[in-house]
Amino acid sequence: MIGYIFRRILAVIPVVLCVAIFVFLLLRLTPGDPAAILAGDAATPEQLEKIRTSLGLNEPLLTQFITWAGHLAEGDLGISLISNVPVTDLIAQRIWPTINIAVMTIILAVLIAVPMGVLAAWRHRTWTDYAVMAFSVLGFSIPVFVIGYLFIQVFSLQLRWLPVQGYTAPSQDFGKFLTRAILPCLTLATIYIALIARMTRASMLEVLGEDYIRTARAKGLKEKAVLFRHALRNASVPILTIIGTGFALLISGVVVTESVFNIPGIGRLTVDAILARDYPVIQAMILLTSAIYVFINLMIDVAYSFLDPRIRY
Repeated sequence: MIGYIFRRILAVIPVVLCVAIFVFLLLRLTPGDPAAILAGDAATPEQLEKIRTSLGLNEPLLTQFITWAGHLAEGDLGISLISNVPVTDLIAQRIWPTINIAVMTIILAVLIAVPMGVLAAWRHRTWTDYAVMAFSVLGFSIPVFVIGYLFIQVFSLQLRWLPVQGYTAPSQDFGKFLTRAILPCLTLATIYIALIARMTRASMLEVLGEDYIRTARAKGLKEKAVLFRHALRNASVPILTIIGTGFALLISGVVVTESVFNIPGIGRLTVDAILARDYPVIQAMILLTSAIYVFINLMIDVAYSFLDPRIRY
C-alpha cells in the first residue's frame, strides 16, 4: 500500500513540472510584446520598460524560468498589476467562499444522487428508473445560469424564502451563510446530481448482474444490505471518479454561479483578472486550478486501493 501511494506521488511530479513550464511559457511565447499586452495600447515606452524589468523579460529565458521557479517554490506568485497586492493575498481572500460553496454542493449532490442512482438501478425499466433518467438528462442539459435565475425567480422573488444574492462567511454568521448558500449550492448541485445519479445507475446495473449478488440474495440477506453493502461498494470506483472530478470542477469552474449570486470567490477573481489583463493573477489561477486537479486525482487514485484491493498499478 505504502509503495503504491509513493509511486503515485512520484508520478505527479512530472505533471506538476510540465504545468509549471506551460504556465511560464504562456506569457513569454505569446505573439507580440508581453509588456505591451499587459500595459495596453496607451502605454508609454517608460511604462513598457518598467514592466519588462519587473517581470525580468530582459533576461535570458532559462534565467527567467529559474528565477520564477525559485519565487514559486517560496510561495511568491507575484504582485497584481491592477491592485498592487500580492497574488497570494488575493487568492487567500477569495478561495474560502469557493471552497465552502463547493464542499456544501458536493455533499448535497452525493447525498441525493447516490440513492437516486441505486434506486433507479434496483427498479430498472420501471417508472422510477425513467423518472431518474429524465431528471438526469434535463439537469445536465439546462445551462447553469438558467437554473440559477429560475431558482432566484421562484424562491427569492415569488416565495421570498431566500435572499437573491450575497455571501456571508460561516465564521461570521453560520445561519446567514446557510440561507445565502442554499440557492447557489442547489444550482450547482442540480448538474452534479444528474451526472452522479446517471453514473451510479450505470455502475449498479453492471454489478447487480454478478454472481455474488445472486448468492447474497440466495443467502437471505436483506435487499438493503445487498444493494448498499455489496453492490454499491463494488460499483463505487467509477462513482468516486465522477465525484472527485466534479469537486475539482466546482473549485475551479464556478465562474457563472459566483457571478449570478454575487459570491466573491476565485471564479470572479479569474474573470476580473482576465478582463483587466492582470497576468500575474491569471498565471496564478492557472497554477492553482492545475494543482487542484492533480491533487484530487491523486486522492482518487489512493482511494481506489482502499475500495478495491486488486488495484495496484
